[in-house]
Amino acid sequence: MSKTFHELAQQALALDPRERLQLASELIDSVDGTVDREWADAWSAELDRRVSEANRTGDRGRPWSEVRADILAELAGR
Repeated sequence: MSKTFHELAQQALALDPRERLQLASELIDSVDGTVDREWADAWSAELDRRVSEANRTGDRGRPWSEVRADILAELAGR
């Protein structure tokens, strides 16, 4: 990978989590093509609902490393 890629990646990783998510979304949209605004709005509303629920209950979920390990174990068992 190019030096420019690594520099951009380092700058992106220095952003706060909300900005990194926004950047990731915009990058994905740039390669996915036309955005289905109705779907994007519905998904955004669902994410907001889930965040509100987690904040209300204090549920922080599970670390990605655990979830990933479970998924890989499940796939290996098939």
